[in-house]
Order: sequence, then C-alpha cells, then structure tokens
Amino acid sequence: MDTKNIKTIVENVCALTGCKINECTFTEDGDTLWCSISTPDSRFLIGRDGEALKSFNHLVKKMAEKEHGEEALRNLQIDVNGYQKQHMDSIRATAHMLAERARYFKSSIEAEPMPAFERRVMHMFLEQMKDIKTESKGEGRDRKVVITFVENFDNDKI
Repeated sequence: MDTKNIKTIVENVCALTGCKINECTFTEDGDTLWCSISTPDSRFLIGRDGEALKSFNHLVKKMAEKEHGEEALRNLQIDVNGYQKQHMDSIRATAHMLAERARYFKSSIEAEPMPAFERRVMHMFLEQMKDIKTESKGEGRDRKVVITFVENFDNDKI
C-alpha cells in the first residue's frame, strides 16, 4: 500500500476528531512501517497509557484494509510525538534486564503480560542472544514472554 493513502486516512481521521497535524512522515524499521505524527494535540491521540493510540492504530489499519484489501498492514505502527518509539525502547530495556536476570540466576524469568506487538518486539530483540531462548505462554490478556537461560555446551567436550 502506498504511504500517501495511509497519510490521507490519518489526516481524515484527525480532521474528524479536531486534532491538528503539523507533520506526518513514514520510515521503515525492519519489517515495520512507522507513521510518525507531530501534533500539538498528542494527549487526545495517545490517551491514558497509550490506549487511544492503540485504538487509533487499529482504526487506521481497518480503514486501509477496507479501502485497499489486506495488504501487509499488519506491521504498520502509528507514532504520535515519539510516544510509541519511547515505549518500544522501554520494552527493549526491560527485555535486556530480564535476560540479564535469567543469565545471573541461570533460570527462566517471566515478563508481565503484554499485547502481541510488544511480545514480538521482545522476541525480536532477544533473538540475537545465543544463550537466551524466548517463548510466549498463556492465553488472551494473560499471554506473556518467558525468557530462559540456555547453557552453551562446547560440542568438542561432549
């Protein structure tokens, strides 16, 4: 899907809600397309603990799917005034801290329950660590990432 179409949808939704957009830009980060919005009305678009932003993301995706079909929009993320990027950095920092804790105690550590996208961020961040294994456990809102330390055995000594 063309970013121009997504930008039009975002601008139309914001116009209907009365939120002013200063700038709307797009960047790619791996397989995620980030739509970054700069606005003086961020409190309305972000909401409490990012709940309004999650809803805004969902609404824009559904509108784009209805107009253009289900083209690779699963990895579209809307960010308002850098809120989402800071949140992802916080998730990565938490993942790093939990991985270090799993190494120190040589055991499994469970993260707090989180939405699918946040679990995905954690899995992708930790996949580069050879002595750490991750998996998601639980159902629905209780689904969480379990981080496990894996002993590295030297194949020559076995």
